[in-house]
Amino acid sequence: MGTVHHMTKRGKYARRLDPALWVYIDRVNEWYPPEIAELPIAEQRAVYDAMCRAFHQGHPSGVSADDGLVTTADHDIPVRHYQLAGKAPQAIVVYYHGGGFVLGGLDSHDDICAEICAATGFEVLSADYRLAPEHRHPAAFDDALAAFEWAAATSALPIVLCGESAGGTPAAAVAHATRRHPRRAAGQVLIYPDLGGDGTGRSYVEHAEAPLLSLGDIDFYRRIRSVPGQSPDDPTFSPLKDSDFSGLPPTFIITAECDPLSSDGEAYRDRIVAAGGSAWWQEEPRLVHSFLRARKSVPRAGEAFLDILSAIASVTMLGKNNQPS
Repeated sequence: MGTVHHMTKRGKYARRLDPALWVYIDRVNEWYPPEIAELPIAEQRAVYDAMCRAFHQGHPSGVSADDGLVTTADHDIPVRHYQLAGKAPQAIVVYYHGGGFVLGGLDSHDDICAEICAATGFEVLSADYRLAPEHRHPAAFDDALAAFEWAAATSALPIVLCGESAGGTPAAAVAHATRRHPRRAAGQVLIYPDLGGDGTGRSYVEHAEAPLLSLGDIDFYRRIRSVPGQSPDDPTFSPLKDSDFSGLPPTFIITAECDPLSSDGEAYRDRIVAAGGSAWWQEEPRLVHSFLRARKSVPRAGEAFLDILSAIASVTMLGKNNQPS
């Protein structure tokens, strides 16, 4: 009976996903079970942070990390700055973490940022933007923009915007908002981002009940960060709802096939290309949302992470041609 129940619960994904990926999915669900959504936000965050510590892979050799603050008119934004010893950086990556706009911070994606730094040689600036529900839209966007402005003011290096999951929303929104900035981004890399698709896309329908992220989860996270009367057409809330996709930096979007958000990446690529820009969308077959945490345990996730690292370097080189001299 137990085996039958287990297979039924996995549904159409039982044989569609690799056994190694199921080990990862089960481990995540052991740490952070779906029913945790019923707990108070503080408890959800504590459990999520514990899970992140359990998955943490440490820092590669030569990477140093220093914490600091970006000061705004009414609050400070914690940031963490990563550098690789012995290598002159060719760019700075401004990184916005995932966590549904509710969870996460500088520690939750610390090892991923360190590995980006080590693999590319670029500096990485991770921004601890304000979270919902205490701080609703546009708080996360405002903090993301402030982190970009700080990087532009304090570094002469080309800036690459990088966002994972929920962090893909402010990353793209900042790219849109700063496209005419004197130090506009050289490129952006978005990792299974939520870009505000309307739910009619292929993946929203086919993968509405995918492991680790369902359509219900997405709706919850969008509602919890909305202010009363939130316009769905606000491009700082839903970048796909912008009316203008011209002038954006070279863009790479990587998504997971078994993720309701995957169609957002395809739609975003198409709109940038239609507006005359450069954008690439890569959908990873038989992977699920949050596969970055499986990069060391699931070979296909590891290969996808290598593609992300290559994309960060590639969009930077392409985007340098767009930088003011």
